[in-house]
Amino acid sequence: MTTWIDRRWAGQHGIGRYASELYARLTVEAQDLPVSGPTSPGTVTFNAVPKGLIYSPGYGAFARAERELITVHDLIHLKTAWPGRAKYLAFYNLVAKPVIRRTGAVITVSETSKREIENWIRDPRVEVVNAGLGASAAFHPGVEFVVPERPYLLYVGNMREHKNLRTAIAALTHVPDAELRLLIPADEHADARAVATAHGVASQLVFLDPLDDDALALQYRAAAATVMPSTLEGFGLPPLESIMTGTPVIYWEGCAAVAETSDGRGWAVSSAYDAEEWGSAFAEALSSPTRVDAPVGRYDWAATAGIVDDVLKRLA
Repeated sequence: MTTWIDRRWAGQHGIGRYASELYARLTVEAQDLPVSGPTSPGTVTFNAVPKGLIYSPGYGAFARAERELITVHDLIHLKTAWPGRAKYLAFYNLVAKPVIRRTGAVITVSETSKREIENWIRDPRVEVVNAGLGASAAFHPGVEFVVPERPYLLYVGNMREHKNLRTAIAALTHVPDAELRLLIPADEHADARAVATAHGVASQLVFLDPLDDDALALQYRAAAATVMPSTLEGFGLPPLESIMTGTPVIYWEGCAAVAETSDGRGWAVSSAYDAEEWGSAFAEALSSPTRVDAPVGRYDWAATAGIVDDVLKRLA
């Protein structure tokens, strides 16, 4: 059976990083899938594809695929508000689920997501494989510490609702001397600035330009803490990258995937939306700088690629 790799997923985002790292490490004999177009659900779902086994590092499933091993990083789409959820329900239940059942396997990235997918798929014949994630070699305990002009907190992500950045910005009202550095898409700067202006904390935000891994590692290492206020995640690379450099994470304890990754390395906030409680955690992190032990050897892209390789070889 010919194996095909869907290479449309590389990019400057979480799944894009995952895809790029795996593309470079897979050893299975395969050809590039001859398909183009965006990766969002429904755009190329019903395209004709060649016979064989298709591998996708994202959740894009082809309804006409003979067999396709997709990667479901999380089920956040199924938790979005109405009416937006309707299109995702249609895609996941009418396209993705039949493809997964036909293939007999699906890849995911954490134990949290594995449990959720097993509950969703409800089919003991389907193997849900947690292949994990890795951390770029740039993120390690030996990253140089560059003393900042003043202590700061770091946020890496975007303004999507489940990322809960608005609560973190509101928390700055309780820590007037705090600086929060944001690495978010440029087209979201205005939205973040508007939220900060509404709370009277616009002067406390610093927007970072796009960074390569080495420069981002320096930002993590010099931060008092990385802020990860997400309410939903399948994994979340920023907490991993942060703790790999020895910098603690401030996160909501109810976000199981982030709690799984952070594993107590930082401050767990009990309320997702209590700005005052987040502010207290910010103040503690800034006033009592601390280092955490990096989980060296636990997160490895080569190991993740090896697991995916093994599944593809078995299926083919």
